[in-house]
Amino acid sequence: MADDQSKSDFRDHNKLSASDDYEVNFFALQNNITPEQVRELIRKHGNDRAALTAAAKALPAQ
Repeated sequence: MADDQSKSDFRDHNKLSASDDYEVNFFALQNNITPEQVRELIRKHGNDRAALTAAAKALPAQ
């Protein structure tokens, strides 16, 4: 059965919400950084997921 296109949500999947703990924690796990670092990157670089991924990769290894 095909997905019901009328039931799509309003979120932009290219953006990361700093207020959504699940999203922040998942992004942190994906990029091997802490949730606090994710929130700091969002403050510095905005919430664009591609820009945040690039900034996370540029962080020094821990």
